[in-house]
Amino acid sequence: MAISKLSPSHLWPTNQESFPYHPINRRKFTCKVMPISAVDSRTVVIGLAADSGCGKSTFMRRLTSVFGGAAEPPKGGNPDSNTMISDMTTVICLDDYHSLDRYERKKNGVTALHPTANNFDLMYQQVKALREGFAVEKPIYNHVTGLLDAPELIKPPKILIIEGLHPLFDPRVRELLDFSIYLDISDDVKFAWKIQRDMAERGHSLESIKASIAARKTDFDAHVDPQKEFADAVIQVLPTQLIPEEKEGKILRVRMVMKEGVKYFDPVYLFDEGSTISWVPCGRKLTCSYPGIKLFYGPDTYYSSEVSVIEMDGQFDKLEELIYVESHLNNISTNFYGEITQQMLRHADFPGSNNGTGLFQTILGLKIRHLFHQIQQKDKEEQQQEPLHHRHATKVF
Repeated sequence: MAISKLSPSHLWPTNQESFPYHPINRRKFTCKVMPISAVDSRTVVIGLAADSGCGKSTFMRRLTSVFGGAAEPPKGGNPDSNTMISDMTTVICLDDYHSLDRYERKKNGVTALHPTANNFDLMYQQVKALREGFAVEKPIYNHVTGLLDAPELIKPPKILIIEGLHPLFDPRVRELLDFSIYLDISDDVKFAWKIQRDMAERGHSLESIKASIAARKTDFDAHVDPQKEFADAVIQVLPTQLIPEEKEGKILRVRMVMKEGVKYFDPVYLFDEGSTISWVPCGRKLTCSYPGIKLFYGPDTYYSSEVSVIEMDGQFDKLEELIYVESHLNNISTNFYGEITQQMLRHADFPGSNNGTGLFQTILGLKIRHLFHQIQQKDKEEQQQEPLHHRHATKVF
C-alpha cells in the first residue's frame, strides 16, 4: 500500500482534558496523520485486552498465522519496536501510548495499569486514523530502557490488532473495534504461571513475586479487569475441576464466553445449538491419560448479556486426535475439514497447544478471519453502489 503524494501534514493536538484522567506529566504529543490513496475496504480493527504475562503474545502469533505470513517488526526501523507486521495484519502494543516512562511512574507512585500513565486521546486519534486509511507516526515505548523512543510510521493495514492493558477502557476506542477479546486468567493460574516464569526461569524469590503481584492488583482490579464486560468474547483460564485442590496450573479448565448478537460472529456450539451439553470424549477415538478431558456447552448470562459458553477441562495426549473433537464443533468458520487440528499441529510448540487455551485461541482466529471477509464483502457491495468518482478519491480530513 503506497503513500500518496502528501498534502500539508495534519496535526491533531493531544488534549487530555477531554478525558477524565489527567497525566501527571503531560507530554506534548501530536498525532501526525498522512493521507493514503483509497483502498478496496477499510481497515478492520480487533482489540485484545489482558494483563501482562497472560498469553497475548502467543494469541497474536496464532492469529497472524491464520492470515498468513510471518509477523516481524517494521523493516529498517527501531529494533526495539513493539509493532509486528505481516502480510495482512499489523499488531500495535498499547504500551506505546504510555504518557509516563518507567522512571516517571516510579517517581509518581503509579503503575502502567493506571489511566494517568497512558495517553488515551492519542490512542483514540491514531486508531481512528488508521481505521479510516491514514498513516500515523506512532510513539514507541522501549521495554528495554523504559523510555519513550522516537515515533515510527505505521501505514493502515487490512487488519489492525491493538493489544495491551486498555484496548476496551476508553469508550471512544471501543466504538472503533469490529471485534474484541479479553483474556481472563484466574488469580490462582496467574500466580502459578508467574512462579514458573519468574522463580523457576528467572531466579526471583517467592517474596518478590508476591510483592510484584500485590503492587499491581489494585490498579488491575480497578482499570483492567472491568473491561471484560465489554468484550465480544472472553477466554477464561481456571484451575481444573478434574483434580481436587489442584492449584499448580498444569491442568487447566478453559471457557470461551461468546456474546450473542455480535455482527458477523455466530457463537461456536457443541452438537446442538442452544442445548446444555456435557461430554467426555475419551475412549476409542481420543486418547486421555489421567485426569481425562471433559467438554461443556450451554447458554448463560454474562454481565447482563446473553452468551454461549463452551468449555474444555483437561488436555490432549495426542494432538492429531483433536480432529475427533473438532468434528463435533459447529460454527467454527473453517475453510476445510480439519483446519483447526492442522493449525494446532503447526504450532504444537506454542504454550497451551495441548489444552483449551490453544484450541479456543485458534477457533477465535478462524472466526476473526470469517468476520474480516464478511466486512470486506460488505464494503465491496457498498462501493459498487457509489458513484465512480467517489471510489478513487484521496482521503483528507
